[in-house]
Amino acid sequence: MLSAGHRKALSWLILFLSLLPHDILAGRFSASIANVRLELIGDVYSLSADIDYRLSDTAKEALSNGVPLFWNIAIKIHRPRHILWDKTLFETHLRYRLQYHALLNVYRVITENTGLTYNFSTLSAALDFMANLHGIHISAENELAQEKLLLIELKAEFDRSALPLPLRPFAYLNQEWDLSSEWKQTPWTK
Repeated sequence: MLSAGHRKALSWLILFLSLLPHDILAGRFSASIANVRLELIGDVYSLSADIDYRLSDTAKEALSNGVPLFWNIAIKIHRPRHILWDKTLFETHLRYRLQYHALLNVYRVITENTGLTYNFSTLSAALDFMANLHGIHISAENELAQEKLLLIELKAEFDRSALPLPLRPFAYLNQEWDLSSEWKQTPWTK
């Protein structure tokens, strides 16, 4: 049982840590999104982006011990409005599962949306595959095709709730499990 003085000190520490920028707390572990591109190819818009996944030693150790890691990639396209909230024109989610099979000595990436499975001999090759989002097709609906200015948002969110139950409390308390990116906003004009 904590004394009143210790509880107050702990409260101040939690408040102080919550005010620190995310990058200081996350350190070198997280994901970051770069090079977001949207281009019209025929009647379809094609979205591409690069994601840099930086796994902590704790996450790598869990992966090597058979724990699968999941990321949800959220993609949104908005029409910016000055008076009201932005209007969402398109929204989708991609889900990746990364796991290691010790018996086969391969890293496996499964795209949960399609069920396709890809095998890689190294972790860096598996992460490189997950890092390159290319050719995500977005139909050129009339409303999307008529817009002159769009706002594209992407986020790579690590799914801690998909971890095995005994590991979850540690994942929520340990910074080394904060493997998500911030929202990346990119304006796009025709």
